[in-house]
Amino acid sequence: MLPPVSHHRPAPDAARHPFRLLIVEDEKRLALSLARGLTAEGYAVDVVHDGADGLHRATEGTYDLVVLDIMLPGMNGYRVCSALRAAGHDVPILMLTAKDGEYDEAEGLDTGADDYLTKPFSYVVLVARVKALLRRRAAPPSPVHTLGDLRIDTAARRVVRDRGEGGPGTEITLTAKEFAVLEQLLLRAGQVVSKADILDQVWDFAYEGDPNIVEVYVSTLRRKLGAPLIKTVRGAGYRLEEPRPEAPGAEAPR
Repeated sequence: MLPPVSHHRPAPDAARHPFRLLIVEDEKRLALSLARGLTAEGYAVDVVHDGADGLHRATEGTYDLVVLDIMLPGMNGYRVCSALRAAGHDVPILMLTAKDGEYDEAEGLDTGADDYLTKPFSYVVLVARVKALLRRRAAPPSPVHTLGDLRIDTAARRVVRDRGEGGPGTEITLTAKEFAVLEQLLLRAGQVVSKADILDQVWDFAYEGDPNIVEVYVSTLRRKLGAPLIKTVRGAGYRLEEPRPEAPGAEAPR
């Protein structure tokens, strides 16, 4: 049996098949305010106020996006997000928190969140983030790219490392935001992409957080895909390039 949930449905003249959003927020006034505003935008919105209930609802329901507070009773947002990802759910997750600081943001992203918004925030900014996440999720198919031993499918949003010898390869799990950063570098492979360009394309114009968040994502991509893949061009940005085979006895690039 599913936990109690508040349902908010768009007006009859809204889109026939609106995106379904789940808000998991224990501040009831804030949750209700967000639900009313997002419903007015044309979304179908459900609300729960407890972490365990939110995990149950997100697991059993079919949602296009989850707005997830971190400080929740029952189970905090980090654990909810981590449990969803561990169970194979790739629904975009926008985390809300009263905390601030790079450590908390990095922790949230490491559990699989796609975006992060610190309270107090502008409602306009939240709507822009929601639309950006939904837009990227519904992006039209693109070709499969090969980069060294990596196959990057921008339609399925998958990265697979080929094993060679005709094997199926090993899939590398990326969050939606990590993939979006990789995609920006991939679209201009071999060229320098500035931190500002990545922020504009991945976080949109409404982002008001620390621009160094790009460094957090690049660091994560290097760890998952291999450090030589993304070069730092000091004072200019980043360049994605195919790793070159190392000569015997050569020292690894720094």
